[in-house]
Amino acid sequence: MPISTIRGRNVPIRLWAPIDEVDSDVIAQLKNVASLPWVAHHVAVMPDVHAGRGATVGSVIAMRGAVAPAAVGVDIGCGMAAVATSLTANDLPDDLRGLRAAIEEAIPVGRSAHRVAAWESAGDDLLSTGKSLMDGYRDLAARPLGLGNKVAHQLGTLGSGNHFIEVCLDTADMVWLMLHSGSRHIGAVLAEHHIDIARRLKHNQALEDPDLAVFLAGTSAFASYRLDLTWAQDYARFNRQLMLHLLGNVMRRFWPRVELQEPISCHHNYVAEETHFGEELLVTRKGAIRAGRGELGIIPGSMGSKSYIVRGLGNAASFESASHGAGRRMSRTEARRRFSVADLCDQTVGVECRKDHGVIDEAPKAYKRIDQVMAQQADLVEIVAELKQVVCVKG
Repeated sequence: MPISTIRGRNVPIRLWAPIDEVDSDVIAQLKNVASLPWVAHHVAVMPDVHAGRGATVGSVIAMRGAVAPAAVGVDIGCGMAAVATSLTANDLPDDLRGLRAAIEEAIPVGRSAHRVAAWESAGDDLLSTGKSLMDGYRDLAARPLGLGNKVAHQLGTLGSGNHFIEVCLDTADMVWLMLHSGSRHIGAVLAEHHIDIARRLKHNQALEDPDLAVFLAGTSAFASYRLDLTWAQDYARFNRQLMLHLLGNVMRRFWPRVELQEPISCHHNYVAEETHFGEELLVTRKGAIRAGRGELGIIPGSMGSKSYIVRGLGNAASFESASHGAGRRMSRTEARRRFSVADLCDQTVGVECRKDHGVIDEAPKAYKRIDQVMAQQADLVEIVAELKQVVCVKG
């Protein structure tokens, strides 16, 4: 059950975190969300909660006949993918620099893209999906003209910030592959376009926070947003699928007989039509995964801490949701001010990764303790596997 409850103007706010651990600006954002007339039942807040644009990261918001683009986030469809392999720790070399370099060569990071669209030579199934996505791009309501080449070539790329590719070991010393990424540049373009439209709609003019502007079901603006949103979610999912394919190719170069199990994949910035408390609702999860009973999900820590494969417990009070990760405990600016490269090296001992000024804002201590986050949501998920990275690729 929730650890804390706050009274909101229209609905209560139920938090899976102690109220004294939540910043005042986050509380203010949550109260703005809870004042929206379309919000149903309550706002569910995950233990990794932190401030975001409009809606907080780590919030689950169910609405009747409405959806707020900012409650999805600008990286539409951002999420996780993971796959267990047949390798063990004994198969890995003592020096993992060559493996990290091979991953970085195969999968562009940061703002980079493939020189040739990677999906075009990735096999029939991936080729078909990539072609279908690019056909759909031409029909997007936002009409993001001139980006088609970039959109095609960024499929199968990582991005920057907190996005990552990792090689991990579980507690039985089995090797896992895991990655975190979203809809790249195009997802942000679509999100900003629709947030701007929503802010100008008449029914949103009295909102305390214009970034919480909503589209109303049954309107043309809502239909246009749903069209672009669904496409971006599919794009993000395929981006992760294609990266897993490329990552598998890298692993086969080092271990030709490696076998990969069925991947686990989940969004944590998205909208879904779901039934809760007997009502059909539009549920936005921004920095939260679906944790329906028996459903597998992924909850990562930082680049120097554990991550978890989990199975949902179907907790109705959380709208069958759980956290999407450890969650930041300080801003990127504060992390860059407080930590040095030496601090980053100390916090990532034993991990083959970048250890330079460019990733100081991703230092593990800039994030909440993942073990504490997991303890606070023990009624939302059960742990299936505990992973610790040995290689981490950042953009």
